[in-house]
Amino acid sequence: MIEQLLLPSVVSAEAFDDIAGEPVFPGEEQVVARAVDSRRREFVTARRCAREALAKLGIPPAPILPGPRREPIWPAGVVGAITHCAGYRAAAVARNGELTALGIDAEPDAPLPEGVSEAVTVAGEPAMLAALSRAYPSIHWGRLLFSAKESVFKAWYPLTGRMLDFVEAELTIDPAARTFRARLLVDGRRTDGGPPLTGFAGRFLTARGMVLTAVTVP
Repeated sequence: MIEQLLLPSVVSAEAFDDIAGEPVFPGEEQVVARAVDSRRREFVTARRCAREALAKLGIPPAPILPGPRREPIWPAGVVGAITHCAGYRAAAVARNGELTALGIDAEPDAPLPEGVSEAVTVAGEPAMLAALSRAYPSIHWGRLLFSAKESVFKAWYPLTGRMLDFVEAELTIDPAARTFRARLLVDGRRTDGGPPLTGFAGRFLTARGMVLTAVTVP
């Protein structure tokens, strides 16, 4: 499913189930050594998806370890993102000559837990979500906003090395085009010397009881 949201230069892999008893890839054991079984299984499957996607770029399998914010550390010359939620794991990668950054996220198409919406929205977004819910009640728009901002962060962090709070980006959603735009409300200076970031553009879909979002930075 995730490939529907990605540019042709991006390759991906996804899984809807874990493989019972699948071992942790050599070199990654310490990452989940103390994890509960459900966390271990989602990690193993998501990392397998990542290696399957990398193989499509001709990159041999290797450990994919987490960085300081648990972001995956990709092989040199690669940008990518991983996501997982109940019943879904996926990874997407591209050569950094094709893309500067990308982010993907999957969430259950269900209401946000109580109190979360207030913590992840900025002025204007609650009214937008209410209008979307009236016009398109089959989609949980608060969850979609949450997912979109997760994808934004995954694209933002590798370029800046800084955290981005949910309330530091303002989202607008186009339900007909199934796109969204995030306007950054903070300094977008990059660590690579590129032009400052002012916002991100992304796409979304809903399928199989899930919301999927993706952001790509050319």
